[in-house]
Amino acid sequence: MNEVITFGCRLNFYESELIKEELRKAKRENIIVVHSCAVTNEAERQVKQKIRKIHKNNPNKEIIVVGCAVQLDPESYSNIPGVSKVLNNQDKLKASSYLLNNDKILVNGDQPSTLLINKFEDKSRAFIKIQNGCNHSCTFCSITKARGNNRSMPVSSIIEQIKIFVANDYQEVVFTGVDITDFGTDLFGKPSLGSMIKKVLKDVPELRRLRLSSIDVAEVDDELMDLIVNEPRFTPHLHLSLQSGNNLILKRMKRRHSREQVIEFCHKVKNLRSDMAFGADIIAGFPTETDEMFQDTVNLLKEANIVYLHAFPYSKRKNTPAARMPQVPENVRKERIKNLRRTNKEMIDNFYQSLIGTKQSVLVEQNNIGRAENFAPVKLLSKAQVKSIVEANVIGIEKNHLIGSILS
Repeated sequence: MNEVITFGCRLNFYESELIKEELRKAKRENIIVVHSCAVTNEAERQVKQKIRKIHKNNPNKEIIVVGCAVQLDPESYSNIPGVSKVLNNQDKLKASSYLLNNDKILVNGDQPSTLLINKFEDKSRAFIKIQNGCNHSCTFCSITKARGNNRSMPVSSIIEQIKIFVANDYQEVVFTGVDITDFGTDLFGKPSLGSMIKKVLKDVPELRRLRLSSIDVAEVDDELMDLIVNEPRFTPHLHLSLQSGNNLILKRMKRRHSREQVIEFCHKVKNLRSDMAFGADIIAGFPTETDEMFQDTVNLLKEANIVYLHAFPYSKRKNTPAARMPQVPENVRKERIKNLRRTNKEMIDNFYQSLIGTKQSVLVEQNNIGRAENFAPVKLLSKAQVKSIVEANVIGIEKNHLIGSILS
């Protein structure tokens, strides 16, 4: 029996399903694949800790480590006891890579995969990789080295994959990648993300919901904005790649937006589509960040009404420009994370309170928990079929969930 253990982003989870397919094609057994993440030092520490634990508890299992952390530093993973092979971001998606051979390290370039999958184990929504890599070089990030430059999936392949998902009863598809708002810049004719989405919705009318994993406000054009505010199948939930709310820190990060652009974008979208909910990625304690600069980030979250927060302390990544900048003490970074989470709890509590008495369309997941279109978690009072979409009245809040009564 094989197993794939996944760390990191939604893109990794999508690719893990492809890996499972390739393992089946290779007809290998007794393998544990660890799909690594390199976004922070803590992520890499957890990956290595997991590998050692697997080897201790399963000494007869073959361990293969794949993904971004391996791409950046293959030797450190190949030398861990129990690891039989490490694979890069290209070879991890080939059945031949999992066959027995003498090559312990396979780490070359990374090309976009057009492999198709049928389902996700234990998932009610389907993820699809629409692009890979990034053409930008944020000073804190090592993922561009692991994933390479932007490479977009052909529009025809995206549509084919979505049709397969819809045929397998998936009501919602999430577009994922490293920099999805840069989609199409490398394809013939340079189709934009907005034009591609319009074609998808036209060619697959059965698709009930389309969600984006993360966007950069600097790359949102008029076509995409029109979809965001006017297309009912486009979910009223946007996760923004922000990282900071201070303009000087954003410049030192080599980001392409300003705090003013973010606030203007959020206010414009909210005015045109009142049910929109925003989330964001934030790095606390980036090099040179003062208390006043950090407060700009806290204020931005409030001004832009960002309710879903993915915050993490700055992690010094080897061979990045930010690693050479004056560092903020680790204890200060951790304290700022606590501050962000306190602020976020207040905001999300207020958001959930505002939803009491409203009607929400809920995509049903395991154990009668689901997600509203705005991504709020909803606990349903009666049973409903997994992967179905039901209408529910929000009647209260329990811990971190809304309570929903299904409408008959």
